Amino acid sequence: MTHKELVVSALENGTVLDHIPAENVYKALDILNLKGIESQITIGINLASKAQGKKGIIKIADKFFEDDELNKLALIAPQATVNVIRDFKVVEKKKLEMPHEVIGIAKCRNPKCVTNHQPIKTRFTTVEKDNEISLLCHFCEKITKTKYIF
Repeated sequence: MTHKELVVSALENGTVLDHIPAENVYKALDILNLKGIESQITIGINLASKAQGKKGIIKIADKFFEDDELNKLALIAPQATVNVIRDFKVVEKKKLEMPHEVIGIAKCRNPKCVTNHQPIKTRFTTVEKDNEISLLCHFCEKITKTKYIF
């Protein structure tokens, strides 16, 4: 029995984000502001993964990120890996680090928070408790679990 597989074209230069929880791929695109960029983007969702069951992958041609941009992904995909590709080769592998502060990408769940009524960028401190990450609002001090922030 032969095994056939459809392979996505190799990336000459760019960034591959792998091991994203399948349900968070679209959130990852939002966090990295990838909607509307000119680069070719290849997205895989619900791909087989031994570790996660199903995973997502995003390949962005000719785009390289600063660590602080990528680390925002740790909020929704702490196990994600980042591969930097140059001349079709992986030249760097990165693990994400949880950012200490998150500005302007999450929404406060407190309906009375000033950020929901004024044109103010949200600002949170990340808090880890019982292996779960939550966000502490700088303005109203309400704690929000990361699964509710987007």
